[in-house]
Amino acid sequence: MSNETIALEILGTGEHTPAQRLPSSRIDATLDKPAGWIERVSGVRERGVAGPGETVLTMGASAARGALAAAGLAASELDAIVGVGSVPAQAIPCTASLLQRELGVGGSGIPAFDVNATCLGFLAALDLLAATIQTGRHRRVMIVASEKPSCGLDWEDARTSALFGDGAAAIVIGRSRHADAKLLATHFQTFGDDADLCRIRAGGTLLHPKQDLEAFLGATSFEMRGPQLYRSAAEVVPPFLETLLARANVTAADIDVWVPHQASGKALDHMQEALSLPADKLVRTLATHGNQVAASLPVALHRAFSSGQVRRGQTIALVGTGAGFSVGGAVLRV
Repeated sequence: MSNETIALEILGTGEHTPAQRLPSSRIDATLDKPAGWIERVSGVRERGVAGPGETVLTMGASAARGALAAAGLAASELDAIVGVGSVPAQAIPCTASLLQRELGVGGSGIPAFDVNATCLGFLAALDLLAATIQTGRHRRVMIVASEKPSCGLDWEDARTSALFGDGAAAIVIGRSRHADAKLLATHFQTFGDDADLCRIRAGGTLLHPKQDLEAFLGATSFEMRGPQLYRSAAEVVPPFLETLLARANVTAADIDVWVPHQASGKALDHMQEALSLPADKLVRTLATHGNQVAASLPVALHRAFSSGQVRRGQTIALVGTGAGFSVGGAVLRV
């Protein structure tokens, strides 16, 4: 989008955290690692793992109900429901239409569609929906991010099984009721030459089980080349942030709180050091939630609001990286 400000407000947030907890010490023992190894390399102490009755639909609906309650709205009062996630509930139809039904408004006609930008799904949806709010097409919309990476992990791969967690978050946004609440700027970049650094090869039409079942099954786990991905991010992110802040007409010192995608402990540490941030200016949920993929950033935003780390009137930056390889951000006055 352009750097024109948009009168937009976060009306309510919600979260679903699985009751089942998986401590990193258990993964240490399973993989025959020294005690504390997983937490040291990943920054994750424990994470939620969805139980038998928890799906991306039930978790997403739970988070959505929390966000609607916080916003003081019924689902029937929404103008759109948008689902975000790296892997949908099923290939067809979109997850948002199934969430609509799960929320009890399956006959309402409320538009429901998905946005898939992996870890940046929430930011991409926010960017798109801000335009519809600005034009008056929508008054109130809800973005629901729900992820279950536990079902796609290779649990013998220590560096990926160490990092990810299940969960969901929902954010209701609408036209601002307060003059100072605004979306100041957004910025996105994608570098497709690095698309293979983070991927799940199966699940689409390029590799189909009807064509080669054995090859399909071998490609159903998440694959990540972490060191290369980290190097790409370290090169791209600093100039990206400069552009984002310039578009918002602010400096790094003007940002009260940074809300990042919880990529890894190393990535969060690097960001804090590079920006010289005190601990209270950087939202961290990684230690207790893991990297929740598309749900990661909105969960961090929900936690920041509910804990009081983010307060009305502050200027915040939402930033992250995702498969693609992509980087994205938004600056808001909340």
